[in-house]
Amino acid sequence: MIGSIIGLSGLALLSIQLYIDNMLITVSKYEIKSNKIPKKFDKFKIVHLSDFHSYGNDNIKIVEKINDERPNIIVMTGDMVSKYDVNFEKFLNLAEVLSKKYEIYYIVGNHEIRLRKDDLNLILKELHKFGIKVLNDEKVTLIRGNESINIYGIDIPLSYYKIINKPLNIGEVINVLIHKCNKNEYNILLAHNPLLFPEYAKYNVDLTLSGHIHGGMIRLPFIGAILSPERKFFPKYSSGVYEINNKKLLVSRGLGHSRPGIRLFNKREIVSITLNC
Repeated sequence: MIGSIIGLSGLALLSIQLYIDNMLITVSKYEIKSNKIPKKFDKFKIVHLSDFHSYGNDNIKIVEKINDERPNIIVMTGDMVSKYDVNFEKFLNLAEVLSKKYEIYYIVGNHEIRLRKDDLNLILKELHKFGIKVLNDEKVTLIRGNESINIYGIDIPLSYYKIINKPLNIGEVINVLIHKCNKNEYNILLAHNPLLFPEYAKYNVDLTLSGHIHGGMIRLPFIGAILSPERKFFPKYSSGVYEINNKKLLVSRGLGHSRPGIRLFNKREIVSITLNC
């Protein structure tokens, strides 16, 4: 009898945790410090969204939480739709609402790459109509007064999501533009896949923003992320900030998940980043 009660209590607690992690959204706040950040960009705030996967019915709540952060810009680092989608209404509605108030930069992830060409072109056309800048191996420079920072967005080939341990052809993964990053300027890279961070860190990229791993789907105390979308166990870069030679990577746990997928001890999140010089 006692065993049954304990079992039922455990099942109830697990059900509550599953609801919290898969339905509710948290805002994770980070402060990124660097003496390379110009004074004009001190306290500059970036909201980072990733891996929406057209998930849930809480666009209003997402917009409210973003408005509370009052960001200067929003970046979307891929998989904002799912390869399984038959329409893209949830994401496009969210993008349209946010675009009326914020400057937005967007890169594709592996799910966008897997879409039919006509579907991807439709999404990109709509984003362009909203005034959202799609960075496809492109650089933009944000200017405040006489100071600036750079944002690079790369389109990672699909093969680099399937076989992470294959020999890297760095020229294929990282566009020639990034080879020209000026070490005297503050450079932000939008790259959907964080597992290539050791390669990104070889260049003059100060901060890389990624998603893709969904926080490891299931996270355990003292262990962390359990599984990546590549079905790799214990992915090294899954959530939060990492550093190699003063180069930082910030990985979002994402706003949704693809199918099949579940979150446990791994809340959906909006990432809010404040730059500090």
